[in-house]
Amino acid sequence: MTTTNAFSKEQISSTPEFEKNLDRLAEVAVHSGLGLAPGQELVMTATLDTVPLARRITEHAYKAGASLVTTLFTDEESMLLRYLYGSDAGFDAAASWLYEGMAQAFRSGAARLAITGGDPSLLSKQDPERVSRANRAMSKAYRPALELITRHEINWTIVACATPAWAAAMFPDLPQDQALEKLWSAIFAASRADQLDPVAAWKAHDANLHASAKRLNEKRYSALHFRGPGTDLRVGLADDHLWLGGGTTAGNGRYCIPNMPTEEVFTTPHKDRVEGTVTSTKPLSHQGTMIEEISVRFEGGKIIEAHAARGQQVLQRMIETDEGARRLGEVSLVPHSSPISSSGLLFLNTLFDENAACHIALGQSYSTCLKDGDTLTPEQLASRGANSSLIHVDWMIGSNRMDVDGISAAGNSEPVMRAGEWV
Repeated sequence: MTTTNAFSKEQISSTPEFEKNLDRLAEVAVHSGLGLAPGQELVMTATLDTVPLARRITEHAYKAGASLVTTLFTDEESMLLRYLYGSDAGFDAAASWLYEGMAQAFRSGAARLAITGGDPSLLSKQDPERVSRANRAMSKAYRPALELITRHEINWTIVACATPAWAAAMFPDLPQDQALEKLWSAIFAASRADQLDPVAAWKAHDANLHASAKRLNEKRYSALHFRGPGTDLRVGLADDHLWLGGGTTAGNGRYCIPNMPTEEVFTTPHKDRVEGTVTSTKPLSHQGTMIEEISVRFEGGKIIEAHAARGQQVLQRMIETDEGARRLGEVSLVPHSSPISSSGLLFLNTLFDENAACHIALGQSYSTCLKDGDTLTPEQLASRGANSSLIHVDWMIGSNRMDVDGISAAGNSEPVMRAGEWV
């Protein structure tokens, strides 16, 4: 069993510069990412390894006027103990009461913040069948809360914290303190926390992403055609789709930037209009398991063949979660020259790696990516092509060898990206 501990001053060689950057990261998480309102409650999820960042965020949340901050901590070692000693029947169980409580908090006006940074290979040596069953049970229990998030009815965001296990996975040849320092530097840079005024930097970046989304919305493409090594994929776009990027105004009126960092513009594909083959360009860390060299074939919007060089069983069970798990819920465009891609680092964390490359997501779609989507019933959303599923899993397909064409309703094609860059 691998032992991981919350980062300490000894591990990270705490300096005034580090403390300032950590404080700035917490500040932008609350003000730029979350857009927390005075008097609003905050529900935060984190692992024990991220306690120092969680405390900084809590401090800034209260300074911003939060009425109550509730942090739900999970322990990765305890999760492993479940696989070592838990009964087989228990892997079909989930803490429904906990997730329903989170959903009730969101319905009552609470904001949501998640801190990511777990071990990307935590469950890689565990029984894939048990991993799949546990994930399915959790997904079902979490669905009431997830729907509020995917419909953007609340303000929410995700930020990252460096942890020993994550740093060791990224930099296996470095001593722990050096690996942590290198990962923290990468997180601060990608999150703009190392800039003198990170809130202003995020405001400017947000405006650029909105400008890219606006250009695509003006084009009104009916489909995108991706071509690259191992990829020849046509993705039909949902009827009345909208491109989004950067921040959004949630249903509760608060403006938030859901992912920090973010470099993407994204929209909703049509669940029945995806054809062809596509190959991943980066590994996917999914629920503590690494899935590498994914290759799938779509017909009529549905995956009919799926292969992976590593994690094949996990991939297969993931797409068997439900009917919608074999269909797309998101397509995103990211230039290869994005800061995260330019860093040359493979983060082994979807929050970062999806912002280094164009990507697609299997499963649940975002209703906000459809015109008046938040006012539509599930049946109306489906009629426009929006997908429904218990999962939403992003994986990367872009590179500097990827070309993307936009196809109009009349069938005319024009270049959108060449060699991974905007035309």
